[in-house]
Amino acid sequence: MWPGPYGEWGSRKYLLASLDQSLHRMGLDYVDIFYSHRFDPDTPLEETMGALDSAVRQGKALYVGVSSYSAQRTHEAHAILAGLGTPLLIHQPSYSMLNRWIEADLLDALGELGMGCIVFSPLAQGMLTDRYLHGIPQDSRAAQNGSLNRKLLSDEALERIRALDEIARSRGQTLAQLALAWALRDPRVTSALIGASSVGQLETNVGALARLDFTPDELAEIDRYAIDSDINLWAASSSS
Repeated sequence: MWPGPYGEWGSRKYLLASLDQSLHRMGLDYVDIFYSHRFDPDTPLEETMGALDSAVRQGKALYVGVSSYSAQRTHEAHAILAGLGTPLLIHQPSYSMLNRWIEADLLDALGELGMGCIVFSPLAQGMLTDRYLHGIPQDSRAAQNGSLNRKLLSDEALERIRALDEIARSRGQTLAQLALAWALRDPRVTSALIGASSVGQLETNVGALARLDFTPDELAEIDRYAIDSDINLWAASSSS
């Protein structure tokens, strides 16, 4: 958030100072959920979780969560906060048809701990939309070397994305709607974060709720093309 050793990561000083500044900018007294957005390998987890506990006790956050933590670190964080008397409410991991890392063990951990799961980037930085079905537009995120590396949109990847689009069409959905419905298919996934640059995009995304059911054959067909595609920009944190 700012230059210097306390401008990022998970120290008590950074977390509480950044929360104070965010509240000031937003003109709010508190937030509903305050997250530790990535595990800090250089700060004791007890310090990071202690800062989250302090935010709740100071009335600056109602609940706390973590993001991009591994299953092991999630268990550890949950135990620390439970000892302090503040529940670890929710985990915010990246998850999509092209980024399935949470299926290995994190979802099991969240189910065991009774934590919610609100997935982010379910559209894989825009790859799971109609944006790239016919190539890379000049005004797109990939073309402008943004958070989506155009190398990820290889011919092989685009073939898989087009195949998923065909499945979506057979269900009467857009590719984005299919991607969102698929991300929500597991009951351990509480919700999905969506980004929209227009009211039209928002309405289209919300339309995913009209068709959340999947047949076993549909899921099997999706699995043929829903393959990890190196889109997980936060892998370093969740593997720590």
